[in-house]
Amino acid sequence: MKILILNAGSSSQKSCLYDITSPIPNLAPQPLWEGKINWTQDQNPAEITVKTATGAKLQETLAGDSRQVQFAYLLSTLINGTTKVIDDLSAIEVVGHRVVHGGQDYREAVIITEDIKQAIARLCNLAPAHNPAALVGIEVIEKSLGNVSQVAVFDTGFHSTLPESAAIYPIPYHLAEQGIRRYGFHGISHQYCANRAAEILGRDLSSLRIITCHLGNGCSLAAIKNGRSIDTTMGFTPLDGLMMGSRCGSVDPGILIYLLQQYNYSSQELDNVLNKASGLKGISGISSDLREVIAAKEQGNQRAQLAWDIYVHRLRAGIGAMLASLAGLDVLVFTAGVGEKSAGIRQAACTAFEFLGLKIDLEKNQQQPVDIDIATSDSTVRVLVVATQEDWAIAQQCYQLMR
Repeated sequence: MKILILNAGSSSQKSCLYDITSPIPNLAPQPLWEGKINWTQDQNPAEITVKTATGAKLQETLAGDSRQVQFAYLLSTLINGTTKVIDDLSAIEVVGHRVVHGGQDYREAVIITEDIKQAIARLCNLAPAHNPAALVGIEVIEKSLGNVSQVAVFDTGFHSTLPESAAIYPIPYHLAEQGIRRYGFHGISHQYCANRAAEILGRDLSSLRIITCHLGNGCSLAAIKNGRSIDTTMGFTPLDGLMMGSRCGSVDPGILIYLLQQYNYSSQELDNVLNKASGLKGISGISSDLREVIAAKEQGNQRAQLAWDIYVHRLRAGIGAMLASLAGLDVLVFTAGVGEKSAGIRQAACTAFEFLGLKIDLEKNQQQPVDIDIATSDSTVRVLVVATQEDWAIAQQCYQLMR
């Protein structure tokens, strides 16, 4: 079964094509084809990069066209030129989409219908950087591939098992009845990493208490018990929780009231401050990219040092909160760009929990570990670095749904 996966972001559209045979493997196979569109801040030009399993590569820059036209061009590289891997787009049997927000109604992967599209559109105000981009991908596929089956896999779905004590905010209850509650995000990644951790350790997932740390430009933690999410740091929107690249994470809501009353901030100005001008970028004044912040810190930049210190403090505090929800810990997992690549962040996070008997092997931690346990043999908690495979997790759910 040939499955095309679309993973839409606010500034990028990642795609890959899998050819899955039965029985479906647990480990992610190499995609036949991988394509990505990166948009600059002004939306144009678009940088197109494509690679295939046979080593063919393509890099192009497209200017002046709409996102729909640019994405249609990306799809054309599947059947044309040196990156051709199939004879016709009709060979694709199903297209899977990562959709960030599914609200309360969509907790499992679903076949996309007109009603589903309308529901994704209604939820755009809760995930304005992501749900609209997913809709663009769905519509382009409709135009390019006709009536091919399309599947929505929701990032919020894994967290639908949160108990009400974790999901309901202490605000007037009628607001909760209107859907204002903790949804949680990065669920596809958290679920995949928990399953992969159990595989790596040769343990039954249902026997483990796991904290998964998805640390990328967006950051969130999940407390996973018996394979189910019971707590997480992101909330009603992806803005809550940990300090992130340009997002603030949790702040005193009184700050927002103060800015509204004393400085006449508009809702748009608040949105920009909290989502685009805060986090590592806002504190360091340098970048939302942790690598650039670290480089400045090592050169003696005090604001970069402060950004690092706040990031680590918030991460440790978040892990501590998840630890309390689990009432113990068997496995700590690091994943996504920062989690997989920053040995310094992993070490800084772990040293705070040495009182639990958690010990990481400093040498293993420095060796760019992938899908391995970096804890010492006598550590009471296993510490894993797992390469998240969101696209493969989506493909697995598409395969199961279509079968």
